[in-house]
Amino acid sequence: MSIYLRGFAARALLGSLLGLVTVCLLGAGFYFQHWFTSPLNIENDVKVELASGQSFSSFAQDLATADILDFPTVWSWRARFSGAARQVKAGEYLLQVGDTPASLLGRLQQGDVVTYQVQLIEGWTVQQALGALRAHPALIHELEGVDVNTLLSVLGLPPGHAEGLFFPDTYQFERGASDADILRRAYSKLQQELAEAWTERDAGLPYATPYEALIAASLIEKETGRETDRARIAQVFVARLERGMRLQTDPSVIYGVGMKFNGDLTRRHLREDTPYNTYTRRGLPPTPIALVGANSLHAALHPATGDYLYFVARGDGSSEFSLSLEEHEAAVRKYQLQ
Repeated sequence: MSIYLRGFAARALLGSLLGLVTVCLLGAGFYFQHWFTSPLNIENDVKVELASGQSFSSFAQDLATADILDFPTVWSWRARFSGAARQVKAGEYLLQVGDTPASLLGRLQQGDVVTYQVQLIEGWTVQQALGALRAHPALIHELEGVDVNTLLSVLGLPPGHAEGLFFPDTYQFERGASDADILRRAYSKLQQELAEAWTERDAGLPYATPYEALIAASLIEKETGRETDRARIAQVFVARLERGMRLQTDPSVIYGVGMKFNGDLTRRHLREDTPYNTYTRRGLPPTPIALVGANSLHAALHPATGDYLYFVARGDGSSEFSLSLEEHEAAVRKYQLQ
């Protein structure tokens, strides 16, 4: 065979090999492109977590180990070469049936992490709020063993009494947040709400500081949940404070009794002197007695006009207001003693 024929045969063989390689590469490209947009191996929704500081390739391998992702190396290379691997956000993600490697990568880029929520309720005590936070399974529990007396110090907040210093609201959070994080947010929210409300308060109120207004608002919060009664109850408290009358509000007495209270407020409780007994002491109690919502705070600083000095619960959530003691005693006989 001549040199020319041998060279021709070699070139033909090389061309055939190159063609075969090209076909294989194209086939692989089409295959992996199809795989990239095909559903993941999940039959039910599942949560996965890209831990803070975890490499993308390690996360991909975790998915493969869990039999969710078939080609972790290919997925990692695709993410790296496209720049997506540098844009992902750590956190917990929900994979839904029908999700693909492509849609998962997009969700990681967008930081579409799973969010949770916890609700702090108006009228709760700090102890009740702590109980709700401790019971939430998605929160890190940093406040185990912490009580109301040490709470502010543990949170790194200014010293004082913790009651009433956290704003009741629904708080959204991501996996990795702690109960302490939520309370710090609630404290900041309360400071903001209180400052704004104090700035816009009516003139001539008998409150020397925003904190005193917060105490009054907590009494209103515990006295009624009816919106139409809040401002009227605030008016009664203002009128009594201005006249030097005792507030005589049962929720404050109950707060002072504390854990000993069994649900039945008695005359003995009303005579038992504590810093919170507004039947034996004049003025406001020393601290708030509950978490205060925006509506009660607004009512305390914008009381209704009028001269009512008394009110009693009607038993349907509303209150009966009276101008005189005689009217009040008649209302008590009508709505309470029956």
